[in-house]
Amino acid sequence: MNIKSLLLGSAAALVAVSGARAADAVVVAEPEPAEYVRICDVYGAGYFYIPGTETCLRVGGYLRYDAGFGDIGSFDGARTNDRLTGKEQSTWTKQARFALKTWTGQETELGTLKTYTETRFNFGNQDTQDGNAHNSWSLNFAWVQLGGLRIGRDDSAYDTFSGYAGNVIQDTLVPYGGFNTNLISYTFDAGNGFSALVSLEQGSGKFSRAGTMAPADINPDWDALIDNNTIDSYVPHIVLGAKYTQGWGGVSAVAAYNSNYEEWAGKVRLDVNATEQLSLFVMGGYGTDKHIDRNFYKPWGGNWAVWGGGTFKFNEKAQFNAAVSYDEDKNLGVAANVAYTLVPGFTITPELDYVHLGKSNWTGADKKNSWGGIIRFQRDF
Repeated sequence: MNIKSLLLGSAAALVAVSGARAADAVVVAEPEPAEYVRICDVYGAGYFYIPGTETCLRVGGYLRYDAGFGDIGSFDGARTNDRLTGKEQSTWTKQARFALKTWTGQETELGTLKTYTETRFNFGNQDTQDGNAHNSWSLNFAWVQLGGLRIGRDDSAYDTFSGYAGNVIQDTLVPYGGFNTNLISYTFDAGNGFSALVSLEQGSGKFSRAGTMAPADINPDWDALIDNNTIDSYVPHIVLGAKYTQGWGGVSAVAAYNSNYEEWAGKVRLDVNATEQLSLFVMGGYGTDKHIDRNFYKPWGGNWAVWGGGTFKFNEKAQFNAAVSYDEDKNLGVAANVAYTLVPGFTITPELDYVHLGKSNWTGADKKNSWGGIIRFQRDF
């Protein structure tokens, strides 16, 4: 064997050994099947399964821009001072909002497990109708529900169970209840149109809309009212309700006990679907005022108040909404708008509002009769 043969043989052996070791070191795993997002249509459109779970999730919300003008008492206008002369004058009320919403749903042996959240980010030129500063964010809803049991942050069942005061933007020209609260509630649904509710609520430190706030120097009761809506002991506020709904409409009743002031209040409501285009409602409220004139569940003036209105659908794109409200203190509110869907998901709503002050000035207005207007641009997704 010569040197040349020896070198060639050694090189071949090294190549063979290196190849064997390289082959042994490289292990190619079998690709796992990708789990693509699956549509979940059990709870409606927009839901999908969270990968690896049986929980359905939906993400949505809206982007809104409001421009208001007019008198302070209408809740649409604003006041400012001229930078050169110092003279007080009217100005626009502007607010932009982004609201992010999430929904989840899952079937369990104890019923449907749901959650809902809504977080709002606001920017405006003054305090807004929701009580937020010009640049702020707020967690407005955050609750979990199993079957009929709901726990968390929500609007008071005193308002949600029977319904809000129509489809107008300014629906609290004569206020009908406090809104933001932590609660534990249970709703029984008989399945035949009848349902009943009990809700234990904490209340909130102040009302959540300008329509239910006023300076204490205008009405001294507001000092206690604004600061003392949250419960002051282990005794919760209590809301009871019953409702019956059918294709023609429905009738509902709610009653609330304010544990802070030991006051009672209640509302009865009738909804009627007069035609396929026209729906109407009327709601009456009554509350005691033994210890305080207005409270979380009776924010109107006097013992009684009434609200009414309706919606007329011209077509798939346009509808007319109106509401009228009046209380024993002779406060009167009128609101009307046209909501026009320019393209699916984008709605423009111009509204006119009027407020007449009765015995008490709870709006902060400087005149008996206030007029205002607002135009809303909203993109829902």
